[in-house]
Amino acid sequence: MKMLATQRKSAADPRLIAARVLRDVLKGRSLSDLLPERLNGLDDPRDRALAQELCYGVMRGYPRLQALVGLLLKKPLKAKDQDLQALILIGLYQLSEMRVAAHAAIHETAGAAGRLGKRWGVGLINGVLRNFQRQQAVLQEKVDRQPSSRYAMPDWLLQRIEQRWPDSWQERIAALSARPPMSLRINCRQVDRGDYLERLWEQQITAEPVPHTESGLTLQRPVDVLELPGFSDGAVSVQDGGAQLAAPLLELQPGQRVLDACAAPGGKTGHMLELADDLRLTAIDLDPQRLQRVAENLQRLGLQAELQAGDAAHPQGRWAERQYDRILLDVPCSATGVMRRHPDIKYLRSEADIDRLGRLQGQILDAIWPLLKPGGLLLYATCSLLPQENEQQLEAFLQRCGDAREQPIEAGWGEPRCVGRQIAPGQHGMDGFYYARLQRVPG
Repeated sequence: MKMLATQRKSAADPRLIAARVLRDVLKGRSLSDLLPERLNGLDDPRDRALAQELCYGVMRGYPRLQALVGLLLKKPLKAKDQDLQALILIGLYQLSEMRVAAHAAIHETAGAAGRLGKRWGVGLINGVLRNFQRQQAVLQEKVDRQPSSRYAMPDWLLQRIEQRWPDSWQERIAALSARPPMSLRINCRQVDRGDYLERLWEQQITAEPVPHTESGLTLQRPVDVLELPGFSDGAVSVQDGGAQLAAPLLELQPGQRVLDACAAPGGKTGHMLELADDLRLTAIDLDPQRLQRVAENLQRLGLQAELQAGDAAHPQGRWAERQYDRILLDVPCSATGVMRRHPDIKYLRSEADIDRLGRLQGQILDAIWPLLKPGGLLLYATCSLLPQENEQQLEAFLQRCGDAREQPIEAGWGEPRCVGRQIAPGQHGMDGFYYARLQRVPG
C-alpha cells in the first residue's frame, strides 16, 4: 500500500510538475506553451491551481528570487540540475510570498527532488530553504540593495521604463508585477453587455464594464472559463481590455476585404468578425500550429475566415496577390506591455532582442504596405512599451514611405505619442499596448 501511495503522489505532484515546467522555461521555452499540456497531469483542480501559481509566481519574482539563490548557494548548480534550481525557486517563493506552512513548503519541495530521482538534492534543498528561513530578513535586505532585485525586473528593462516614464516609472513597474485581472469580450452578435452582466450575476460572478470599450467586462475574481455562461457557445471570450481597442480602430464596414497579419491566437480576428457583417477576412500566421488556435477560436465563436500559413515579412501565395481595404498588423514584439500576464518575459527577453525585433517590424511594415488599397487603413499594433518598437518605428516608416499618412487616433484612453497612442500598463486596468493608424494616400 505504501508503494502505491508513493506512486500516486509522484504522478500528481504539483511541485514536481511546476519544477519541470520552470526547468524548461529556464531553457528558453514559454509558460503559455508548456502549462496547458503539463497541467493535464493533475486531476485535482487544487493541484492544478497550485502548480500554476508556483510557475507564474516564481517567474513574476524571478530576478529577486534568483538573487536570493545566489546568496544561498555556495556555487551555482550545473546546467543538468536546472530542475533542482527550479525547486529552490519554488521553495523560496512559497516561504516568502505564499500562505503555505513553512514546514510543509520545505518538506514537500525538498521531497520532490527525490521524486526527480536526485536523492542528493533532498538534503541540498532542505538546507537551502532552512537557511533562508533563519536569515530571511537579512537576505532580503541584501537583495533589496540592487534595483533589479528590489523591483523584480531586469536591469536593462528597468532603465528603459524609467527613461520612458520618468515621473511614474515606479507605478508602471508595480503594474507590470501585479496579478492581472480576468477581462472578457462579449460577442455582440449573440448578447448585449448589460444582459450578459445579469447572466453573470445569476452565477454569482461579479464584473464591471471595461472603460473605453463597448463589449469589455472585468471580473472581480478570475474563474474557470467553463463557469462563464455561454463560453462554449461563443457568447464570450477572454481578452484584455487593451487588446479590445484594436478592432474598432479599423472602422470596419460590411463586405470589406481585411487582412489579419500575424493573427494567432486569434482574439482580434474574432473581434473584427463580430463587429462587421460579411467581412472577407484572411488571417495569416507564420506558425501553422498557432494558426490552428485561430481556427479553434473561430469555431467556438461560430465565425469564419480564410486561414493561411504565411510569413508577413515575405508575402507570397494567394493571400499576397490581393489588396485589402483594412490590414491589422499586430507585429511580433518584446511583449513588455503584457508582462503581468506573461511574467516569464522577464527571463526570456534580453536587450539584444529589441534591435532584432525592430528590424523585423520594419521589414514587415515594408512588405505588407503594398497590399493595402489606396485609401485603405492599416493599424499597427504591439504589446510593447518601448519607443523603438512603437512610435520610433512608425516615424521611420513614414519618412521612407511617400504614400503613407498617419490618421490620428482621437481617444480618451492612453497617451498620445508623436505617432500613435500608447497605453501604459495598469492604465484603465489594461495591459500595455501601442496603436498607430496609417492611411494609404491615393496616387
